[in-house]
Amino acid sequence: MDEECGAGLTIASVATVPVVITGLLAWQWQLEGHKLRGILLQHLVLGITSSLLIWTVWWIHFRARRKENGSLPSYPLPIEVIAVLAVAPAAHLGGFLSGVNGPG
Repeated sequence: MDEECGAGLTIASVATVPVVITGLLAWQWQLEGHKLRGILLQHLVLGITSSLLIWTVWWIHFRARRKENGSLPSYPLPIEVIAVLAVAPAAHLGGFLSGVNGPG
């Protein structure tokens, strides 16, 4: 198994932790814990889902590296595709929330 791939997955997984924490803290501080709705709720759900999927992919690769033969099972690819399909709309919605994506 390629060590660079393992390092990249580790960095991506660890990077999701402060992202989720700061998102939850911003919700509590800025909105004072009010119920989330609309784009903000979708962004939070997709962000947490993508974080969980990224950690799942890391775990699969980590376990494969620890095996003697080091071969990767065939099922991580669909999970990786689903993770990308969760990250992309979360980022897109985050652009609207931050004002980067806007009308006009």
